[in-house]
Amino acid sequence: MRLFSALLPPADVAAAVAQALGDGDPALRWAEPAGWHVTLAFYGEADVAERTSYLSAALAGRPPVEVRLGAAGTFPGVLWLEAMGDGLAELAHAVGAEAGRPYRPHLTLARFPRERGPGEWPRRLAGFAGRAWTAGRVVLMASDGRPYREVAAFPLHRA
Repeated sequence: MRLFSALLPPADVAAAVAQALGDGDPALRWAEPAGWHVTLAFYGEADVAERTSYLSAALAGRPPVEVRLGAAGTFPGVLWLEAMGDGLAELAHAVGAEAGRPYRPHLTLARFPRERGPGEWPRRLAGFAGRAWTAGRVVLMASDGRPYREVAAFPLHRA
């Protein structure tokens, strides 16, 4: 099963993103709001029990992190909102984000043909600023279909 770990935005944060998007643009393939997440680490094909055990140990005693979504950006073929927060990169590396590769936390909004580009969306969302929220749990998600499925959750605890 293809697995990844992530943080899920609370409902009101997701609603603010949806409001900023309005009706969207039919030229882009929009991600379903129910699947919005900030990926911490992607594991590919992995055993759920082994990954659950790994994450339980890796997250033991880890504190929650404050997260905020901000301005839009793009990767080739992907429109996203930046995710910011002290300790976010450290959390990602603790759960297995690739060492030596820059961690770029984001929430994917849409995909588009690389030759077409994202249109006006990066400019239109440049001023987006979501409220900060405390991410108090990490979820293990299965990406073996749409929508993504939560297969385990791991609480983060204040010291």
